[in-house]
Parts: sequence; C-alpha cells; structure tokens
Amino acid sequence: MRFSTTFIMASVAQAAAVVRQTEGFAPGADGKYTISAPGIKAQFIPYGATLTNLFVRDKNGDDIDVVLGYDDIDYYPVDPGHPVYNAIPGRYANRIGNGKYSIDGVEYTTQKNDGDNTLHSGTNNWSFRFWEVTALSEDSITFSILDKSNSSLGFFGDVKSSVTYSVTDSTWKIKITADSLDQKTPILLTQHTYFNLDAYRNPATSLIWDHTLHLPYSSRYLEADQGALPTGKILTAAPGSINDFASSANLKFGHSRDDPKFQGNCGANGACEGYNGYWLIEDAPEDAVVLTLASEFSGVKAELRTDQPGVVIYSCSWMDGSADVKKSTQGLGEKNNKVVKSSCVAIEAQDYPDGINKPEWGRLEKQIFGPGERYVQETSWTFGLV
Repeated sequence: MRFSTTFIMASVAQAAAVVRQTEGFAPGADGKYTISAPGIKAQFIPYGATLTNLFVRDKNGDDIDVVLGYDDIDYYPVDPGHPVYNAIPGRYANRIGNGKYSIDGVEYTTQKNDGDNTLHSGTNNWSFRFWEVTALSEDSITFSILDKSNSSLGFFGDVKSSVTYSVTDSTWKIKITADSLDQKTPILLTQHTYFNLDAYRNPATSLIWDHTLHLPYSSRYLEADQGALPTGKILTAAPGSINDFASSANLKFGHSRDDPKFQGNCGANGACEGYNGYWLIEDAPEDAVVLTLASEFSGVKAELRTDQPGVVIYSCSWMDGSADVKKSTQGLGEKNNKVVKSSCVAIEAQDYPDGINKPEWGRLEKQIFGPGERYVQETSWTFGLV
C-alpha cells in the first residue's frame, strides 16, 4: 500500500544527524553501502535500512538485479507513494485493526493511515527513518535505530533495534533484533522485499504471474476482509484453489488468473487483483526451505528460510505504472520500463498480522515485549538456478 507525504520532510531532516553518526562507515561513490560474496552482491542505504539492489547469477551466467527500487537514492525519502521498497517498517509491521490495541487493559490509539486501520505503524514508521550504520565489513552491514516513545502515534516506550544484513555463497541473511527498554509495547518486524526475478527483462511480459511459487508447509492462511485485515478465521486452501501454493512445486503464481474470483481475491471490493495476505508456516523441519519463488525465463530461484510462523505475500496490485524500474539494471530500454500492476511480489516473513488484537491465536507473547525483553528474527534467501 502507498502512504501520504506526511512526515516525509521530518524524515529528511533526520538525515544530517545520521550522516554525522555514520562518518566512520562511508558509502561508495554512488552513495550506497555494498557487501558481496561468491554469487551475490547487495547494496543498501540508511533510509529505512533499505536494500536498493540485489545481484544474483541467472541461467546465462549474468548478474541480474532482482529487487525493486530507484536508481536515484535521493528519491527514496521524497517518494509520495512510499511502497516500502525492501525496507524495515516498524515497530509493528502490517495492519492493526481499527487503529487501536490494548495492553494490560489499557487501550492505545494509533494512526489510521490505511482506511480504518493502521499500516506499518503509520506514516512515521521505521521505513521513513534514517538508520545509523553501526558495523560494516566486506560481507556484512548493521543498521541501528532508537525509536523514542510515541514517535509513531500510539506506540509508547523506547525501543532500540538493529538489523544485520550479511551475504555468503549466494545467500542473503537478515537478522533483526529489537529491545523494549522501559515498558510493554507491540513489536512485529519484517524485511519488506519486492522481487521480480526476471529483472523486468522478459520480452514476453513484465508481470509476475509466470513465476512459480511453492509454500510446502503453508496449506492454511488467514481470512482477510476487504481492507486486507485478518478477520480471525484460519482457512485451508484446497488443492488447486486460488490460495493454494502447497500442493505442487510447479504451480504458477498466476495459476488461478482465469478464476472469476481472482480479481478481488485480495479485497478492496474487487479492486485488488491476486494476493495480499498471510500464509501460516506449519510443521516445517528446522532450517527447511519454506518458500521457493522461481522464474523459468531467468532460471533464478529464491529459497526462503525463516524462524517466523508465516509470510505475507503481496502481488503488487496497487502499482499503477507511474514508477520507473531501475533503468540502469532492469528493463529493456523502452520496453518493460515501468512498475505496472502485478509486475512484482513482496514477500515478508513475520508473525501473524494484527495478532495483538486476536488473542485466540495465542500470539501475544510473541508480539508484546516488556522491559528487558528482546524480539529476534532470523531469515535468509538463497539463490540458485531452476
């Protein structure tokens, strides 16, 4: 979903202070921090602790950039759409129903920035902030942030968070920690990564539907209302149904495009095409691959491992074609040069959305953290060939 311009200038004003704090870790001439290992190169900026580029090897032996973003890094803080490209939203990612939650009988009100709901903690969430670079090596970078009480409306208590990105042998690793410093507060985090494994270079289509998607441990998913807010019900996808990605390793992401219910499957009274929901990961062996996204055209496959209990899948229905792809690394010149509807997929490993308002799910201990308690997430993407 897209955000208003509220707080964008406030975020820009933070930049000078953060630059002063990170002088010991200078970016490259292009303004990006680059880490690399055999088969992979990743680039980042402090704004949102954002991944700007991710280069992996395709079937032709070429290095291709498989994530969305902008060529101009100065555009990230001022983009009025703010799609949260490959950033860390927080301190509570995804939706909070009706802009409110309760802890120990006290009700807190949050900013309604997505219809009747709060999305990613509002328009001053961590993806709008400049993080500090606190460690850097050839294959690893750490970003840190101190989120002061009520910096995002309704989130009280100070929280200190860090994300360490590292690369090794065609694998991108993500470790996120967050410490509640002085009072109970909701914490739910994710790396909000957008993929197109063809780098928009497939002359037949720029759409994502020819990719394959397999979630072998995710036959169940959360029912959502028209605003993409979970209702509380947990449903099971029948083999071959719209929301089934568990029954076969070779299911096209768009395998149900001809189903009349596909248009509107993610709500918005029929306007949201495809997917914008949460799939549970259940009974997966330790360190198992829980999701595989792959493209026959590029030959690239991306394998997800995570300690999180589920994953959000969003098929970019709200992309309207106004944003450019990164023309320096993506697209085909005058062809496939725009981010159009359904041309990408955001995959976000995280805990149950709105779990703080659904006690029947039993997620409160995983989403509310008091003084001295630490949130931890470890997730990785390994890239190879189909």
